Amino acid sequence: MTYLPPIAVPVRTIGGRSFDFEHQIVVMGIVNRTPDSFYDDGSTFALDAAVAAGQRARSYGADWVDVGGVPFSPDVPKVTVDSELERVVPVVEGLVSRRMVVSVDTVRPVVAQAVLSAGAAVINDTSGLRDPELADVVASSTATLVITHSVAPPGQSLRRPAYGDVVAEVRAFLESRIELAMARGVPAERIVIDPGHDLNKNTRHSLEITRRLDELADLGFPVLAAVSNKDFLGEAVGLERGERLEASLAAATVCVLRGARILRMHDVAATVRAARMTEAILGLREPAYLRHNMT
Repeated sequence: MTYLPPIAVPVRTIGGRSFDFEHQIVVMGIVNRTPDSFYDDGSTFALDAAVAAGQRARSYGADWVDVGGVPFSPDVPKVTVDSELERVVPVVEGLVSRRMVVSVDTVRPVVAQAVLSAGAAVINDTSGLRDPELADVVASSTATLVITHSVAPPGQSLRRPAYGDVVAEVRAFLESRIELAMARGVPAERIVIDPGHDLNKNTRHSLEITRRLDELADLGFPVLAAVSNKDFLGEAVGLERGERLEASLAAATVCVLRGARILRMHDVAATVRAARMTEAILGLREPAYLRHNMT
């Protein structure tokens, strides 16, 4: 018996693969094709390096790979549409040709259309459908849409964000965006939600969302938790970037115990091990073998 909130449509086909969100925790690897990523400082910016990073993530057990060509931070130079297309489309083509499930982190409908044509299976929209045409693009395909809570427009900061009840407000936002997506033709079985840890939120907000994530999972959609190496982890326990692996795994595990089904993480190998152990504890999987005290 598990304590995970039920999902209305748990079994889904994404990128040609079947996922059962009632019985597995999906690990999403991250490939940043940007020269100024906060995590890897541009180490996967070159095309060959980006494709190799995606392949490496799969070899470590990632179920799919999320490709991004535009940093979320407003403190970096703006990226044009043409530049974003030049960054992400070749990576998508390279990974899809290797039969990998690929999602793309974008807020632009034209980019979404291009990457779906290149074989991407998921559009990961960190703007919360700021541009409703993104839903139209997804609706006209077979792709999955990730709807993320984010208040400020893309590329802009929300200074000193304030919420009365951050979880209630995030839930109301997601409900409204789910309704918008479905009204524009995206079926419920192709929607995933993300509360947006750190996006227009301070550390206290992100911690509150983590401990009450079940209130969002109760909406009945798979929840994606993107907690890896986020600032709220560093501020919570006093860790600089590059020191947050254990904190990332702890936050990811708590999110799973509160109902998350998808973990977007940088360190795939460690996350897969933690996810498989969490599945075993929750009774979602059988032990790999039984030897201890069995003779």
